[in-house]
Amino acid sequence: MSNRVKIQNAFPEAWKAMYGVETTLANTNIPLTTKELMKVRASQLNQCAFCIDMHATSALKNGETAKRLLLLDAWKETDLFSEEEKAALAVVEDITLIHQGGLSEATYQNAQKYYDEKSIAQLIMVAVVINSWNRIAISTQLPVAK
Repeated sequence: MSNRVKIQNAFPEAWKAMYGVETTLANTNIPLTTKELMKVRASQLNQCAFCIDMHATSALKNGETAKRLLLLDAWKETDLFSEEEKAALAVVEDITLIHQGGLSEATYQNAQKYYDEKSIAQLIMVAVVINSWNRIAISTQLPVAK
């Protein structure tokens, strides 16, 4: 791998702004486990090894089970995830796969069964921010911790 730009050094204002949004998202109504599942799922779809590792490790440290993480790629096929978690995972998938039409009306309406307007806004922002981090990590070739 080549030695790529370190955005935090080359463009610290933008890096700080990204961290500011991330800090804001740490104080939402969405449970930490749900946010970490969303981040891992988006990172799986984007094939961002750095972010998969980071958020799976964080999820495990915060009480997530290895079994649920191993089955996250097949979340629709298992009853290990709550309906609220499935709604959040559907939101992050639709947003991550925006080239397939973005956040569908069906996914949005399903999310409304479990989340109020503010929480849906928070889900959308979690999805937007992890997708941004994935693009930064992939573009700058951030290595997975050994």
